Amino acid sequence: MTLMASESSSGAASALTTDGDRTTDPRALRLAFAEARRAGRGRHRDIAERLGLSEAALVAAHCGAWPVVESPLRARRLQGPWPELVAAVESLGEVMALTRNDGCVHEKTGVYRRTSVNGTVGLVLGGAIDLRLFYRAWSAAWAVEELLADGQVQRSLQAFDAAGQAVHKIFLRPASDLTAWEPLIAAHLAADQRPGFEAEALPGPATDRPDAEIDVATFQAEWRALQDTHAFFGLLQRHGLGRVQALRLAPPGHSRRLATGAAHALLRAAADQGTGVMVFVGNPGVIQIHSGPVQRVERMGPWLNVLDPGFNLHLREDLIDQAWWVAKPTADGPVHSLELFDAAGQTLAMCFGVRKPGQVEDAAWAALLDSLPGLGEGGAPQPVPPGGDLSPTDAQRAAARAAPIRTETA
Repeated sequence: MTLMASESSSGAASALTTDGDRTTDPRALRLAFAEARRAGRGRHRDIAERLGLSEAALVAAHCGAWPVVESPLRARRLQGPWPELVAAVESLGEVMALTRNDGCVHEKTGVYRRTSVNGTVGLVLGGAIDLRLFYRAWSAAWAVEELLADGQVQRSLQAFDAAGQAVHKIFLRPASDLTAWEPLIAAHLAADQRPGFEAEALPGPATDRPDAEIDVATFQAEWRALQDTHAFFGLLQRHGLGRVQALRLAPPGHSRRLATGAAHALLRAAADQGTGVMVFVGNPGVIQIHSGPVQRVERMGPWLNVLDPGFNLHLREDLIDQAWWVAKPTADGPVHSLELFDAAGQTLAMCFGVRKPGQVEDAAWAALLDSLPGLGEGGAPQPVPPGGDLSPTDAQRAAARAAPIRTETA
């Protein structure tokens, strides 16, 4: 998909987006977006998917000068260095950080404090906002303002990868410092504000090596010798293993398959017992972490939700293909986690007990994980039957499936 831009003699932005045999100009995209918003047809990502575009291409169509009646959204293209942009977010005060992948959305409210960068990897360690940032995957960003149906203006910073998939979004909240918004944009505004985005095809996930090519004995010995959970990624790289493949080949007693409903069982039990949990959700550009209690855990259709002040989680349980109980040795004793994967073997989310380096894992957390239902023991959400008469409960599920959980609207 390629987007080229120019200015017409009337001053209105004009460009072409080519996607296969279909060609659409930015004005048509803006009008289509406005109509979809009026009809309540979902977030930016949903609308872009229905239009056959990347989300970045939809946002980029709103750059430049054009009649305000065409769309409620305005976008201004920003430029790097991305670590400097992220560091500047602290000036906005309290904001909401949103990181997602295809099956899970993670939202945290707080302040972007203690930012740092080492090469292409950044950190934000502001307490509530806890991020690992992989800037190599960041390709483009915009400052976005949208007039919502209730008359409020929603302001956000949105970063995308080279394929046009969102890697991170930052939403202003009522407590944010609006006086810092325009200075932040001015300091990072790109010179080129034409409505365009040129997407690139990104390589797909690596294919696992055949099990027969793996030195399983050495791999298992190195797993048993781990002293830090952060060394696990290096272990996989050394042996050329995918994560699910590694869990299958783990040393005895260090992994086991669970029912796909284990995520609900875990969050529900953690809420009931007051046990803290670390929830990791990421994509190639960002990993976002919640550390602390969860309280309000609700299922709605295929969505498993945590709906707490300062932390929202929305997980598509129907996309969980595999769930695993995992144990990794560390210098402080064993650390246990629940790891969730989709049908392609991509990580949807991971849950650990709340702990800091040098601390022993909470025994209540280990016991909670040990209580989760194993594979074949049930616990999965019941699907809505296709067609036919629906019972009241199933009808409610079907309605929820048609109206996914929303917090922010972008």
